[in-house]
Amino acid sequence: MSDLLQKLQWRYATKKMNPAKVVAQEKIDRIVEAVRLTATSSGLQPYELFVITNKDVREKIKAAAWNQAQITDCSHLLVFAAWDNYTAERINMMFDLTNEERGFKNEGWESYRQQLLGSYPARSAEVNYQHAARQAYIGVGTALIAAATEEVDSTPMEGFDTDAVDAILGLKERGLRSVVIMPLGYREEEQDWLAKLKKIRRPHAQFVTEIK
Repeated sequence: MSDLLQKLQWRYATKKMNPAKVVAQEKIDRIVEAVRLTATSSGLQPYELFVITNKDVREKIKAAAWNQAQITDCSHLLVFAAWDNYTAERINMMFDLTNEERGFKNEGWESYRQQLLGSYPARSAEVNYQHAARQAYIGVGTALIAAATEEVDSTPMEGFDTDAVDAILGLKERGLRSVVIMPLGYREEEQDWLAKLKKIRRPHAQFVTEIK
């Protein structure tokens, strides 16, 4: 655990990345797998992850993100895209997958399926999207930690035109909406004003409340 905390102390939101340095594929694979394995409400995994190396696509996304250089200077660009709605088809897909993988049906699990089918699809699409987007943020946190563990720099970004990114990636046609983008790469330390500054977080006493 002390090693993990050291890695989290090391990481920061990298402002300048070295475009000449490429992250090894095995590191990317482990970061992506960590996101795939992370927690989501009811195990529905209501978002998808895009891993983008195509230069032309990243240039278009950069233009939709106020020309933030990390998007094209990074090695790989992650895009977290949430379901635009919870549908019966999507809920059943995940429950059926669980039953298939486990090899049996559980009465309590099937009862829970009916509970979700009776509540989620009846809500508005926007309410459901916001819920799915919050699940995507769990994946964002996991990706940040996984990248730090691999000593890969990362920068989570909300500063982009979501409609434009959705159009660039054809997300609407897939029932998805972009939530967060995250460049992965290696810092250009001498050109990054933030790289050598002390990491600042509120002290434990101001951040944690213990109720005993």
